[in-house]
Amino acid sequence: MAEVVSGGCQGGRVRYTVTIRDNEAYLCHCRMCQRATGGVSIAFKSVAKRDVAWDRRPDLYASSPIARRGFCRDCGTPLSFEFPDGDNLDLTIGSFDEPARFRPHHHFGVESWHPQWLDTRGLPEYRADEHTPTVERWKNALGPS
Repeated sequence: MAEVVSGGCQGGRVRYTVTIRDNEAYLCHCRMCQRATGGVSIAFKSVAKRDVAWDRRPDLYASSPIARRGFCRDCGTPLSFEFPDGDNLDLTIGSFDEPARFRPHHHFGVESWHPQWLDTRGLPEYRADEHTPTVERWKNALGPS
């Protein structure tokens, strides 16, 4: 069933709505995505370009001779990946207002993946809102509530 959902950059300058038809997403591990994000992979939702409505279009970077990436020039948020001659566009899962709805359906660019980062379930877990140095920094930055 089709549903319109929204998303955008961290700073709020670039916003979009998009019609999605399912909650399937994927992880890309290719070197281009690793370098573009500074991460070991990136999560994407593939959508039809015609289904995306930008309140303000992202800036574009030609990341290779065949592809370009959308990002916010003000806050740096990676927003999209596309082949200019294609009908689809990939939106970053983290840019959706409700990213938890999406589920990974496959991996791409596995020739460059780092398997030690695929299953991290056994690692200790920490909450940011309980990390005293971070909480104190927020309190100092924002003042008394």
